[in-house]
Amino acid sequence: MRLRVEFTTEPFDLEEAPRHALVAREVIEAAELDAVDVGPFGNTAEGGADAVLTAVDALLRKALEAGATRVSLQVNVVGESAGAEGDR
Repeated sequence: MRLRVEFTTEPFDLEEAPRHALVAREVIEAAELDAVDVGPFGNTAEGGADAVLTAVDALLRKALEAGATRVSLQVNVVGESAGAEGDR
C-alpha cells in the first residue's frame, strides 16, 4: 500500500521559517520516501505505508520537541504496490 502525507506545523512565521518547520522538513527529506514536496504553506510526501508511518511518528515527535504548538496532517491511501517488501 502507498500513502501520501500532507502536513503543516504551527505557529507560522511569514518572515522566517520557524525551527519546528525546518525540523519537520528535515525529517521528511531524510526518510525513505519519494515524491517529497516542501513549501511555505504545506508539505507532501508519498511512499510505502511503513516508511510513511515511521516518518509521521518522527515528524510529530521532533516538530513538537522543536516548538510546534500544532501539527496538522492528512494521510491518504494512494495505491497498492503488490508484493513490495516493507509496504505492508
